[in-house]
Amino acid sequence: MDRILYTASNGAARILEQQSAISNNMANVSTTGFREQLAVYRSVPVVPQAGELPTRVSTVASTPGSRFGQGAMLETGHALDAAIAGQGWFAVQAPDGTEAYTRAGEFAVNQENQLVTQTGLPVLSNDGRPIEIPERGTVTFATDGQMSALGAGDNPRDIQMLAQLKLVNPPTDQLVRGDDGLFRLSGGQPAQPDESIRIAPGFIEKSNVNPAEAMVAMISNARQFEMQMQVIKNASTNEERGNSILSAAG
Repeated sequence: MDRILYTASNGAARILEQQSAISNNMANVSTTGFREQLAVYRSVPVVPQAGELPTRVSTVASTPGSRFGQGAMLETGHALDAAIAGQGWFAVQAPDGTEAYTRAGEFAVNQENQLVTQTGLPVLSNDGRPIEIPERGTVTFATDGQMSALGAGDNPRDIQMLAQLKLVNPPTDQLVRGDDGLFRLSGGQPAQPDESIRIAPGFIEKSNVNPAEAMVAMISNARQFEMQMQVIKNASTNEERGNSILSAAG
């Protein structure tokens, strides 16, 4: 059997992996704070046997990553919305109790009066604890992440300082995307707060996926997949013809 079948099928498999990542990006074009997922593959020579020439090239998947460029800022005017201006991340508590990071600052208050993300994950303060929100008063964010509530006490003019959002900025090469879409440090340890990070209250950051580029990539991948399938078809046809010629000659 011609080994080009294995080469073409391997290439088709890598294309499908990349297509899956692109499809996920397209599905999250409207997801607040979403980071574009990258899936890269590269060609590698097939090691020939003794006396043979390296006439085949295979493909392998490279380490997948993410594009960390900032998405567009959208002003909402909501008191509990915040977007990070520049680099940085909000720290949240994942369902398994570990610390994770997100750019999605579209916050809300749950039934336990905790500040949470739209998916219900508690937002963490600098001390690593969920942030409690008073039942009364108007909550506001400062640009450094400090939270306060006006009118939460007996006096409607009183200002109560609540907590400091934990804002972190670890090196991007140390961040790993989980299946839940959250990022974590590769070593599993929590990141240290970064006091230089600033937020924009009343804004949210949109996904950094470019829909036009993603659509073009999907079309390009579909055509490449068709080419790989055509190679497999041609190889199978050639093999059948070769077997027929050998049978006729015998």
